[in-house]
Amino acid sequence: MKLILCMVCFFATAVVMAQQENNLGISGQTSFYAELGGPGILFSANIDRRFTKSNLGVGGRIGLGFVTGDFQIDNNGFYNTRSVVTFPIQLNYIFGKPSSVHSFEVGAGATFTGKKIDLFNNSYTGSKSVFATASFMYRRQPHDGGFSWRIGFTPIVGAGYIQPSGAVSVGYNF
Repeated sequence: MKLILCMVCFFATAVVMAQQENNLGISGQTSFYAELGGPGILFSANIDRRFTKSNLGVGGRIGLGFVTGDFQIDNNGFYNTRSVVTFPIQLNYIFGKPSSVHSFEVGAGATFTGKKIDLFNNSYTGSKSVFATASFMYRRQPHDGGFSWRIGFTPIVGAGYIQPSGAVSVGYNF
């Protein structure tokens, strides 16, 4: 519950700060996007914010998503469809030229799940899971705000395994 409250505060603060900065003529620092795959595992809605007064450099993202699938729920081999809430959090760095719409993102973080799932063995239990995540993404984002999209490689690490994964997202910079 505290994690959800922190996420709501982060989203609200980022939106208010973006609106204040847009009034000062600074835009493109904040992105809101929907993502298939990636650190949200199946689907997530995210906000990404630069910590500098630019659309490049160091920043972070936080999201809310879900994963659904047929997970083994007991040792007898019984599978059942379950949906689990996910909370991806990452620090990232965006490389590129300030005047270009093309950039490259490198990030690392963690994804917290509402229930314990084992993505590598398709099993499910009642407690929570944490997965390490990384992102290596091409971004097309206007430096002064507008429609943006991303695509790239997003491996997920947990229980001694590295799961290769990809992601695609669309959103809006402001």
